[in-house]
Amino acid sequence: MLCACSSVKYYAQAAHGQGELVFRRRAVSAIVQDPTTDHALAARLRLAQQARQFASQRLGLPDNRSYTSYVELRRDYVVWNVFAAPRYSVDPVLYCFPVAGCVAYRGYFNEAAAKAEVARLERRGYDVSLGGVSAYSTLGWFADPILSSMLRWDDDELDSTIFHELAHQLIYVKDDTAFNESFATFVQTEGLREWRRSRGLPAQDDRAQAMDAGFTQLVLDLRERLKTLYASGVSESVMAAGKQREIAAFREKYQQWRDHDWPQRHDYDAWVAAPINNARLLPFGLYDQWTPAFGVLFKRAEGSWPAFYASVRTLAKLSRAQRELQLQGLLADSKAKTASVE
Repeated sequence: MLCACSSVKYYAQAAHGQGELVFRRRAVSAIVQDPTTDHALAARLRLAQQARQFASQRLGLPDNRSYTSYVELRRDYVVWNVFAAPRYSVDPVLYCFPVAGCVAYRGYFNEAAAKAEVARLERRGYDVSLGGVSAYSTLGWFADPILSSMLRWDDDELDSTIFHELAHQLIYVKDDTAFNESFATFVQTEGLREWRRSRGLPAQDDRAQAMDAGFTQLVLDLRERLKTLYASGVSESVMAAGKQREIAAFREKYQQWRDHDWPQRHDYDAWVAAPINNARLLPFGLYDQWTPAFGVLFKRAEGSWPAFYASVRTLAKLSRAQRELQLQGLLADSKAKTASVE
């Protein structure tokens, strides 16, 4: 009964939060024509609408009312995601929903409610992490708006996030976060490349992406070492000490990597300096685990978005085991081609 009560409260806050977005949204077309609208805001929304049209006309993404309205949130984030994992496991606590299926986090429209969930999980002995999110998708169930929290990004990130979220509306597999996010991330990245080219802009500087990939690999290496430790069968006290040693070693490796490869950059210093636990490691790799595999599919489709989506839908219809086997093969092809180029 306590679990049922908790679920009712969770869905009540979700319904209230979504309802607030629906109630407060305004059509972008009306905002940009309003003479009282700030000029910078109007300019950004106009460009976002051009990207929205490009998404449907050139990328083959859903042509609906999503991202044609705007909501001023008056807060930094639209939702706060709670991640949790057992103290000696890197497997997430899964939250299951009727439409989205099972995912590795629970989102709250109210920060205080999210913090209460964090406290509840910590009392039960879990490693927990809380993070604010600037955008999210309802998978087409509602006409998702552009949010003021998204305007903190530059134009490339704003526009490409629209591509990412619309990709979720196009193809989504229940209970397979890595597949869904890797697919949407590929559409986001390739879509941005084509969007910039259509406007006569040069290709993006790949250095930031290379740094992100390097840091993600460091975190994934830490997660693998912890996974091996937790499966070793040693006592809990030995496991606890080993966990702290691995985290300390990760911090040393990070400093060496940063000083050698990125001496002028400190993008991840704050993340590394903050307390690290199993839950904080969970989001890494979810968004790009299979992205190179989707790149292979896109090349095989000769850059045709309809043909590419048809191939992705074929994968989506497979069982998870069959789908991952196919993706592993595509990933191997991607690595082999990269090695041959080098």
